[in-house]
Amino acid sequence: MFNQIKKVGYCLINTVGWHTNRKLLVIESDDWGSIRMPSKEVYNKFLNAGIRVDNDPYCKYDSLATNSDLVSLFEVLTSVKDKNGNYAKFTANTIVANPDFEKIKESDYSQYYYEPFVNTLKKSVDHSEAFNMWKEGIRFGIFHPQFHGREHLNVTKWMKALRDNKNNHTKIAFRLGTFGLTHNVSHEIDSNYMGSFDSSLAEDIYKYRIIINEGLDLFEKIFGYVSESFIATCYTWSPLIEPFFKERGVKYLQGVISQRVPLDYGINFKYKNTNFQGTMSKSGLLYLMRNAFFEPAQHPNFDWINDCLKRITIAFKCHKPATISTHRLNFIGSIDESNKRKNLPLFQNLLKEIVRKWPDIEFLTSNDLGKLILNK
Repeated sequence: MFNQIKKVGYCLINTVGWHTNRKLLVIESDDWGSIRMPSKEVYNKFLNAGIRVDNDPYCKYDSLATNSDLVSLFEVLTSVKDKNGNYAKFTANTIVANPDFEKIKESDYSQYYYEPFVNTLKKSVDHSEAFNMWKEGIRFGIFHPQFHGREHLNVTKWMKALRDNKNNHTKIAFRLGTFGLTHNVSHEIDSNYMGSFDSSLAEDIYKYRIIINEGLDLFEKIFGYVSESFIATCYTWSPLIEPFFKERGVKYLQGVISQRVPLDYGINFKYKNTNFQGTMSKSGLLYLMRNAFFEPAQHPNFDWINDCLKRITIAFKCHKPATISTHRLNFIGSIDESNKRKNLPLFQNLLKEIVRKWPDIEFLTSNDLGKLILNK
């Protein structure tokens, strides 16, 4: 009975909005560019300090992709082709900056500074060729960066916590070059800093406009093109910030059907569950809805391949594109090599089964899908 209820639920989210008879597949992957856990050495320092970073999969596995991580991922993406001879491709939703810890420290936590993520990459030998790999992935059409935010961080909350002597673990994380601790790691962390746009207060909306403009400027400077789509960190944003994106050339909002809308400064929220594929927001941005998932690093005992295939099957039966949601942590091995060793073969098996089951499959980026919907 429970499985039947789940199946009905999958069908319902695929009923409203844009339809097509084509078998279209998009893979949207978040968090590229964000620093998260800087290194295995830093990870061990947290554990030695009694801070249980092993209790949060993002702290346990996620880090900037190394040269090796990207080579391994690209080998999997190029192991399959669609009916048009195109390789599988990632819409790589990218954080374009990380905190500049040294400058913030020099200001005695009075001023926030950031650095482009390409500068962060240059600080490590393991990442020395990583951005060249990004450019190769872009050139081959298998890695298409889009805007995920200036940083994966609520700057106001974090800076306030750094100035507050009560947040000792936050300061320890700062000294170790990161910020991504959550309540799963320590009960002392009473505020999640990961939601970049989780306030609706007027003064924060004003700050968000500056952050969005700076982030999009940096994105264009790094990649040489305008990001036409955006996905908010933690699926959380106020509709009040959407016009800031639209005026900068963003046309599409990636996400799941449910949008977490802040009602104040990030304490209370409401949920908007109507972001259906191909429908429009009030600001005139097109919703691109995720309807399948691949997240083995977060739940390693779950059957992600069969679940994903079931969701894709339902999407296609409902004449909908299938959009797989996955996060960078699934493909990273620098903190724990076994994470990558386990998950990449699973992902490759999923892609091969998709191509076998639907020989008429077509691999698209989020932008490709958005353009197709708008031109219909």
